[in-house]
Amino acid sequence: MTNRSKTLYIGITSDLENRVFEHKNKLKPGFTHRYNINRLVYYEEFDNPQDAISREKELKGWLRKKKIALIESLNPKREELNLY
Repeated sequence: MTNRSKTLYIGITSDLENRVFEHKNKLKPGFTHRYNINRLVYYEEFDNPQDAISREKELKGWLRKKKIALIESLNPKREELNLY
Protein backbone atom coordinates (compact mmCIF):
# COMPACT_ATOMS: atom_id res chain seq x y z
CA MET A 1 0.00 0.00 0.00
CA THR A 2 1.02 3.60 -0.43
CA ASN A 3 -0.09 7.20 -0.02
CA ARG A 4 0.06 10.44 -2.03
CA SER A 5 3.72 10.89 -1.01
CA LYS A 6 4.46 7.36 -2.27
CA THR A 7 5.48 6.02 1.14
CA LEU A 8 5.39 2.21 0.94
CA TYR A 9 3.80 -0.18 3.44
CA ILE A 10 4.03 -3.97 3.35
CA GLY A 11 1.87 -6.20 5.52
CA ILE A 12 -0.03 -9.48 5.56
CA THR A 13 -3.66 -10.29 6.23
CA SER A 14 -6.13 -13.13 5.82
CA ASP A 15 -8.83 -10.67 4.68
CA LEU A 16 -7.47 -8.16 2.16
CA GLU A 17 -10.75 -6.36 1.48
CA ASN A 18 -11.33 -5.73 5.19
CA ARG A 19 -7.73 -4.67 5.80
CA VAL A 20 -7.82 -2.17 2.94
CA PHE A 21 -11.10 -0.80 4.34
CA GLU A 22 -9.45 -0.40 7.77
CA HIS A 23 -6.49 1.47 6.25
CA LYS A 24 -8.69 3.74 4.11
CA ASN A 25 -10.85 4.63 7.11
CA LYS A 26 -7.97 4.89 9.60
CA LEU A 27 -9.56 2.37 11.94
CA LYS A 28 -6.27 1.06 13.34
CA PRO A 29 -3.57 3.18 14.98
CA GLY A 30 0.00 2.89 13.78
CA PHE A 31 2.16 3.50 10.73
CA THR A 32 -0.62 3.39 8.13
CA HIS A 33 -2.79 5.77 10.12
CA ARG A 34 0.06 8.18 10.86
CA TYR A 35 1.21 8.32 7.22
CA ASN A 36 -2.25 8.11 5.61
CA ILE A 37 -1.44 4.87 3.78
CA ASN A 38 -4.68 4.30 1.92
CA ARG A 39 -4.01 3.07 -1.63
CA LEU A 40 -3.58 -0.58 -2.55
CA VAL A 41 -1.19 -0.75 -5.50
CA TYR A 42 0.09 -4.34 -5.29
CA TYR A 43 -0.71 -7.60 -3.57
CA GLU A 44 0.15 -11.29 -3.67
CA GLU A 45 -1.97 -14.22 -2.52
CA PHE A 46 -0.76 -17.30 -0.64
CA ASP A 47 -2.54 -20.45 0.47
CA ASN A 48 -0.13 -21.01 3.33
CA PRO A 49 0.22 -18.28 6.01
CA GLN A 50 3.86 -19.22 6.61
CA ASP A 51 4.64 -18.56 2.95
CA ALA A 52 2.98 -15.13 3.26
CA ILE A 53 5.05 -14.30 6.35
CA SER A 54 8.25 -15.38 4.61
CA ARG A 55 7.44 -13.27 1.56
CA GLU A 56 6.61 -10.25 3.73
CA LYS A 57 9.99 -10.53 5.46
CA GLU A 58 11.73 -10.92 2.11
CA LEU A 59 10.07 -7.82 0.63
CA LYS A 60 10.72 -5.73 3.73
CA GLY A 61 14.43 -6.51 3.29
CA TRP A 62 14.51 -5.15 -0.24
CA LEU A 63 15.67 -1.68 -1.19
CA ARG A 64 12.90 0.75 -2.10
CA LYS A 65 13.99 0.77 -5.76
CA LYS A 66 13.49 -3.00 -6.02
CA LYS A 67 10.05 -2.79 -4.34
CA ILE A 68 8.95 -0.11 -6.80
CA ALA A 69 10.19 -2.22 -9.74
CA LEU A 70 8.10 -5.15 -8.49
CA ILE A 71 4.98 -2.98 -8.13
CA GLU A 72 5.49 -1.40 -11.54
CA SER A 73 6.03 -4.79 -13.20
CA LEU A 74 2.30 -5.44 -12.67
CA ASN A 75 0.98 -1.91 -12.12
CA PRO A 76 3.16 0.45 -14.21
CA LYS A 77 1.33 3.64 -13.19
CA ARG A 78 0.96 2.53 -9.55
CA GLU A 79 -2.78 3.08 -9.82
CA GLU A 80 -5.02 2.15 -6.93
CA LEU A 81 -6.32 -1.40 -7.30
CA ASN A 82 -10.03 -1.98 -6.89
CA LEU A 83 -10.92 -5.20 -5.09
CA TYR A 84 -14.63 -5.01 -5.91
